[in-house]
Amino acid sequence: KAGALQFTMFITVVIALLLLAFIILVHTQKQFKIKTDFVKETVFNAEKGIGYAIENSIIGNDTVTLDLDQDFKTLKIHRDYWGVFEKVSSDARIKHNRFRKIALVGGSQSNQNRTALYIQDHNKPLVLVGNTMIKGNVYLPKQGIRTGNISGYSYYGNQLIYGNTKTSKNELPELQNTIIDTIKSLQNKFKTLHQDQFIDLSIKRKYENSFFNALQMVYSSNTIYLSGISLTGHILIQSKTKIIVDPSCALKDVVLIAPEIEIKQNSKGTFQAIATNKILVGKNCEFKYPTALVLNEKKTNIDNKSNIKTPPFCIGKGSNIRGIIAYFGNTKNYKAQVFMDKGTKLIGEVYCNKNLEVLGAVYGSVYTSGFVANQAGSSYQNHLYNATINRGLLPQAYSGLLFKDSEKSVAKWLY
Repeated sequence: KAGALQFTMFITVVIALLLLAFIILVHTQKQFKIKTDFVKETVFNAEKGIGYAIENSIIGNDTVTLDLDQDFKTLKIHRDYWGVFEKVSSDARIKHNRFRKIALVGGSQSNQNRTALYIQDHNKPLVLVGNTMIKGNVYLPKQGIRTGNISGYSYYGNQLIYGNTKTSKNELPELQNTIIDTIKSLQNKFKTLHQDQFIDLSIKRKYENSFFNALQMVYSSNTIYLSGISLTGHILIQSKTKIIVDPSCALKDVVLIAPEIEIKQNSKGTFQAIATNKILVGKNCEFKYPTALVLNEKKTNIDNKSNIKTPPFCIGKGSNIRGIIAYFGNTKNYKAQVFMDKGTKLIGEVYCNKNLEVLGAVYGSVYTSGFVANQAGSSYQNHLYNATINRGLLPQAYSGLLFKDSEKSVAKWLY
């Protein structure tokens, strides 16, 4: 009988332990589900914050806190700029869970409303010569479009425009004012940084900096020659004179600032280059999306500029660019300020408030004050010669220049 009682007690303890283990398992699963739901909700809130920033106006360099349903849940959104793009960050917290997302944001258009060409109305018709093709929605001067002849070459297309045409105005579509203001403010960014934010390329040849971290900067009053180095992320490179980019260096998502920027032939990368005097891109370069090459030209002496043969903004033969080419200038003459050589290809946008010469292809949109064709020793005003502008080959997901009336979308998720 004592043995039976002992066996009964043993069975009772085993059952109790099994019940306790089951209760603990159920409780653990319940807690795990709650925690999983919190993690999922935290991620969702972070994405929600990015969406809110895209759809609503937030003051630059400001942080907004959104109200959530419970006190232990917070969502903060910050908006500033990185080059010509907006940089939006979202920080979501639920108890001990935290998730952050950060993105480059640009302007977008619906596929039906995308512009292939917008040429400012200066009371001159657009003249097509050679194997030129324009496909998409086109805004033309009141004088319209016609065919022309350069050195015996006429227009060889079956029709003038492969798309719809509308009348343009005597000014280009306006970009957001903050773009130019941001470009100008970057010139003095080095004055606001702490000493520990500056990096020395002579000590180390490879730097990576997350966009969640404070800005790091390479600065010099002399020419910066980028060769055999790797720079990735939230890094600003500025020279007071000139920056030279060698094909041996790897640049990803950084911003270059200098009066003159020269990119050697066969260079590759993904970066933004912002200059005030000159941008020269060599032959056979390859720049991935979202690259932005911007020349915000300072006021210059018109007479001194009129005799310069080389345009201040040149893209060499065979170079491929995915992103933005933009020129904001004051030079007034009959020469081209932006020149795209033969075999060049841009998948994105060209914005030029002066004269543009295109001998290559633009798969996207062109906004320009006018065209120039320099052929046979003569300069032909508002002529397009052997150029291709095809809006249909621009990916729908493309996000680029921020116009005043454009919607916004994510150009790239940052890290």
